[in-house]
Amino acid sequence: MTKGLLATEPSQVLLVDDHPILRHGIAQLIGRDEEFVVCGEAGGVDEALALLADRHVDLMVVDLSLEDRSGLDLIRTARARHPQVQSLVLSMHDERLHAERALRAGARGYVMKQEATRKIVAALRHVRAGHIYLGEAIATDLLARLAAAAPAAVDAVPSGVRSLSDRELEVLRLIARGLKTGAIARTLNRSVHTVETHRASIKRKLGLRTSGELAKAAFALASDGASDI
Repeated sequence: MTKGLLATEPSQVLLVDDHPILRHGIAQLIGRDEEFVVCGEAGGVDEALALLADRHVDLMVVDLSLEDRSGLDLIRTARARHPQVQSLVLSMHDERLHAERALRAGARGYVMKQEATRKIVAALRHVRAGHIYLGEAIATDLLARLAAAAPAAVDAVPSGVRSLSDRELEVLRLIARGLKTGAIARTLNRSVHTVETHRASIKRKLGLRTSGELAKAAFALASDGASDI
């Protein structure tokens, strides 16, 4: 199909990822298809929201781990301020743990970064058409749980981790990166007291007693490819 034969204007795509080289690669992948045009790039939530307010955007490709806040925060805010923008998560984090959270936040699809070369354009088409795009494994799991009307066990993801809130999961991820309470508070723009409350809740839900056990658990989960945080 040549550009002259396009029935409609290309969909405008905003890329949001804190790695410029990765953004460049994804932009090239999307740019090969005449149905889409990358209209902007951002490394964090505030920059992305400024671009959304400044230009026309149809689709937004969002990483979960951004330079200032979680991509889930961006998806929720964008959904409230710009409901016409459809969001697709592109992340290194295991979809078995994060896809359902992303959908609850307002995303319309989830693609693992290692699958981007094969799936990103197809996922964008799917989301643009009003459908939800998920990998086969997580889609099967979610459908099975809906059919059973009860949570299904996912052996690769510890049940305690699945019980964490989105913010607690973000704190756990930052602990795995070696950040202390003060640094986590600055990263999330929250008070130290709030972060300490999250830490206490995480320890309770995971059955941990000490900060050392919490750090070891965070590192173990982050290094486990089956239950990546």
